[in-house]
Amino acid sequence: MRAELSRVLASKPDLLLLDEPSNYLDLPAVEWLQRFLRVYDGTLVLISHDRYLLRTLTSTTVEVDANTATRYNGDLDFYLREREIRHANLLAAKENQDRRRDQLERFVERFKATSSKSTQAQSRMKMIERLDDEAIVLPKRSLAAGFLRLAPAPHAGAEIVRLEQVFFSYDGLRNVLHDVNLSIARGDKVAIVGYNGMGKTTLLRIMAGVRAPTSGLCTLGHKVMPGYLSQEFSETVPAEVSVFECAKRCKPQATERELRSQLGAFGFSADDIGKPAGVLSGGEKIRLAFLRLFLAPPNFMLLDEPTTHLDLEGRATLEKAIRAYDGTICLVSHDIEFVRNTVTSIIEISPAGVRRFPGGYEYYREKTAGENRDAAPQSAASAAAASAENAAAPASAKELRRARAQARAKLQPQIRTLKEKVAKAEARITELEAELETLSEVLFNPKPDTDFAATNKRLKVVQDQLEVFSEEWERDASDLERLQREQEAAQEEIRI
Repeated sequence: MRAELSRVLASKPDLLLLDEPSNYLDLPAVEWLQRFLRVYDGTLVLISHDRYLLRTLTSTTVEVDANTATRYNGDLDFYLREREIRHANLLAAKENQDRRRDQLERFVERFKATSSKSTQAQSRMKMIERLDDEAIVLPKRSLAAGFLRLAPAPHAGAEIVRLEQVFFSYDGLRNVLHDVNLSIARGDKVAIVGYNGMGKTTLLRIMAGVRAPTSGLCTLGHKVMPGYLSQEFSETVPAEVSVFECAKRCKPQATERELRSQLGAFGFSADDIGKPAGVLSGGEKIRLAFLRLFLAPPNFMLLDEPTTHLDLEGRATLEKAIRAYDGTICLVSHDIEFVRNTVTSIIEISPAGVRRFPGGYEYYREKTAGENRDAAPQSAASAAAASAENAAAPASAKELRRARAQARAKLQPQIRTLKEKVAKAEARITELEAELETLSEVLFNPKPDTDFAATNKRLKVVQDQLEVFSEEWERDASDLERLQREQEAAQEEIRI
């Protein structure tokens, strides 16, 4: 996704068409994308469920619903207000139309067999036909918005989880997490932020008990019951298990009638509950995931990208549910608006380590921006000192060329090695993504002889490998970019 997005943006087009560009981007990358698009001087057409991008980038909104496209001459907030007004007017118009149709049908039923009124009955039948042709179709409202709920949290101790000197490595060679020490208290609502590949999902899995630390301790508090919602649906729900069986496993003591009632409350019809989980749509999967948490209510929710597959109404409904939730929540999300509206503290994972910020997302951004501003004068002073030293010893053009060549040569071997590693990682990621798509297609469209267990097992292996290679790509690409900047800076100093 990053590579494809970079390729498109680098071409500097007059018309930019972006379809869900924030998918698979981390929060810093979404903010960078927003800054880039704000100064883009071409025409932008954006399809997105990211309210942060929609609010800050768009000036016109087009809604596609009920087989029609409706234009709203304003940004996201204007669209949301105007849509409610239009929906209310449309609802009133449909009620009038339905009332008129009922009146006409009653007249036809009453007088169609009366010879003196037959002509009038025929006329009204034609009017009914015209009404059917011009029938008002109400836009679909979000299914997820009406069905997402969180159960009250059971009581737990004051401290929910404590991590002490936690290290984690997938391959035994490189630590994804390094010396993590933190504690989360009852009632905290925490977001884990950082670049892709820094270990956000890994930290969430360790706290959920899905992964064990390579070293160190992760200790849950008194009566803490974690509930984990994974961004990889197959990690928590086997693809071959039916919707009903999934609900039954979460609450074995429940009667069939009770389970069917709860399934219906989360938007699953009688026909849906027999479907294998692997063939569900994205929206159905997220509803089933939250149904699992509702049937076996935890008091420590760990949510990994919970807004995936949710539309605007679904995200807003989930925000309200999380704000009202009386338990503890730790989440990972690339939706800036969602994080901003739900959490009360931030855990940042960066190359420097893991840090806790006690305020919400805006406080975190202010603190990190202040740190960047403090670091800027020091960098400027260092650059000025280096320039003064260079100015004291003027050199000939030949010497300058030689110095620039030496500066390039000094870092070139490392740069060449990193380019090869990045290219290999990209090639492997492409292969794994293709295999992941093939395996997903097998699960979504199973054949009679499909081996769900083997396919699901291979899917998990591919997902783990993809995570490892993505982390390697992220690290090597960052190092490559840093060395290239250092090389350019060294040559620029010589040129000056």
